[in-house]
Amino acid sequence: MAREEILNPEATEEEQTSVEHEVQLRPTTLDEFVGQLELKERLGIILEAARGRSQAADHLLFAGPPGLGKTTLAAIVAAELGSHLHVTSGPAIERAGDLASILTKLEAGDVLFIDEIHRLPRTVEEVLYPAMEDLQLDVMLGKGPAARSIRFDLEPFTLVGATTRTGLITGPLRDRFGFAFRLEYYDENDLERIVLRSAQVMGIDVDPSGAKEIACRSRGTPRLANRLLRRVRDYAQVRGSGMIDYEAAQDGLALFGVDALGLDKIDVLYLSNLCRNFNGGPAGLSTMAISVGEPTETVEDVIEPYLIQQGLLMRTPRGRVATAAAWQHLGLSAPTDSPAGAMLFEKAP
Repeated sequence: MAREEILNPEATEEEQTSVEHEVQLRPTTLDEFVGQLELKERLGIILEAARGRSQAADHLLFAGPPGLGKTTLAAIVAAELGSHLHVTSGPAIERAGDLASILTKLEAGDVLFIDEIHRLPRTVEEVLYPAMEDLQLDVMLGKGPAARSIRFDLEPFTLVGATTRTGLITGPLRDRFGFAFRLEYYDENDLERIVLRSAQVMGIDVDPSGAKEIACRSRGTPRLANRLLRRVRDYAQVRGSGMIDYEAAQDGLALFGVDALGLDKIDVLYLSNLCRNFNGGPAGLSTMAISVGEPTETVEDVIEPYLIQQGLLMRTPRGRVATAAAWQHLGLSAPTDSPAGAMLFEKAP
């Protein structure tokens, strides 16, 4: 993959270095990719069959939360097919002409990766449909009565789309992908393997106990695991011997505000406000957003999902409610008049 298509030429030197490190940590083959076994098996068959026929693979759609490897898989698809990868994103393609410029530059077998594909404008989608199905591109020249349509033939290519919001992809666009798969959160064993591999790539000394502790607090997300690994590396370098063991990982993560469940300061603040200020709920979304000083979209899409997955929060028709596990995690006793306390009281013999 060409470097200039990954890095932003207008980025600062610090941003360039950060992106370079992120690129170096990404696996380049399906064999190196950790986790997502079902996806790897199916995708491996699709790519091997395409290589055997010397054809472009079917269009692929990867869905799932951020940081699970959708961009990495797009690069792997191009590498496995021996093709060139072109990278763009839905918000960057504002007009049909932008998409036409990209598609006409593709050579036979190339892979086009569109991140956040659900954010493509509808007018751009309409141009993309015949390109995906018939390898043809219709371009309108001029306006009004003098306008005319010109059709271009495209080289066979593979479109790889990535989305964090599957429900926002229109049905006609979704149906044109030959293979769609949702990436799931990683278990701790896979994350531990990812941490050990990343440490080896970055030349960091880490023992299995330190890697396991980082993996346990990574929210099932490889991107977060690599980020925490870098922060613990900094801590071990400045405050320790440079070796990441269990104690260094535990102390470093605590210093950077990541607790045993992987909650950061904003998560703890959310739960603390809900329990201390609102008696565990129910509390409305807007109320909770104001209490932590974040937009409602951030609370709903970023903060709450992980709390719900960990069984610390419930979304009810009346509002947000803290569970008994949330009170326990904060070291608080749920009052009997709180929802969690009432449930505990009802369960008591």
